[in-house]
Amino acid sequence: MNDSVKLTQYSHGAGCGCKIAPKVLDEILKSNISLPENDKLLVGNQSKDDAAVYDLGNGTALISTTDFFMPIVDDAFDFGRIAAANSISDVYAMGGKPLMAIAILGWPVEKLPVEVAQKVIEGGRTICVEAGIPLAGGHSIDSQEPIFGLAVTGIVPIENLKKNNEAKEGDLLFLTKPLGVGILSTAMKRGLLKEEHLTMMIDQMATLNKIGEELGKIKGVHAMTDITGFGLLGHLIEMAEGSGVGAEIYYDKLSIAPGVKEYISQRIFPDATTRNWNAYSEKVKFEKGVNVMESFTLLPDPQTNGGLLIAIDERETEKLFSIFKNYNLDDYITPIGRIVGKQEKLVEIKKE
Repeated sequence: MNDSVKLTQYSHGAGCGCKIAPKVLDEILKSNISLPENDKLLVGNQSKDDAAVYDLGNGTALISTTDFFMPIVDDAFDFGRIAAANSISDVYAMGGKPLMAIAILGWPVEKLPVEVAQKVIEGGRTICVEAGIPLAGGHSIDSQEPIFGLAVTGIVPIENLKKNNEAKEGDLLFLTKPLGVGILSTAMKRGLLKEEHLTMMIDQMATLNKIGEELGKIKGVHAMTDITGFGLLGHLIEMAEGSGVGAEIYYDKLSIAPGVKEYISQRIFPDATTRNWNAYSEKVKFEKGVNVMESFTLLPDPQTNGGLLIAIDERETEKLFSIFKNYNLDDYITPIGRIVGKQEKLVEIKKE
């Protein structure tokens, strides 16, 4: 019976596509409460970064983050793996090393067998083992829809800390995974995803962004973030706005997951894509010749445990390439864009 359970049928959202729309989130986070200054808090609500960071006073900092969502795949074990890898990614995106995790589980106990929940936890535990950390505890509730994720604690030498708001004019942009998993997961939910694309999609989303800890050691990496629910476009805009710069994307240089363009031609994409586009479209300019309809579907596509977006001094790219090769990322050593000075539109999409 448990093998026939399709988890995505029990949730209205999927993976990082569950994120609240950017404009709505801005409204939620508004506050008139003035908090006391804390010079130990290196990264907090003042920026739209991947995790909170606290100075321990000995040259190192503590990283604290949490992430959870509803199923993006039907298999319980794979759902647990993907959710765990996505949660841990925020530590890697800060240039840090994860130390431990605590599980967050919401489960519709009257709808779904507890044995399926056990498989979700086991998938999460497997990824924690791969990251070299314990799944040290957690909290669970009886909820209307299945939810899983982790609260993760990490550590980073302060000199290696990478924020998303320190990109500099002239930096080259690199991305460590292909785009399109939001489109693929939507095709799966509609029963249209081909088997070969399913396997690839799961493998990509369950792959840890361990490379982030190594990239943190490169001084020339000025800014870094992981691409999740707001898509490449949304997270690049956060980087550019926070850094006080503009950015260019070379559309033809983007790596796109196999099958994605086929599904785009069938008008298959998540609802979150439209929400993201509505939030960011006024800040975007397209160069003549760019396929606007295709890029509208791809650039705001919500990624789940997507790749790391890296802004690096062009003079230090050889160090980056060396690390990429060690992680079998030779296919991603072509820059996807560049940080430029402030411009009328925050991001310009160019052909190449």
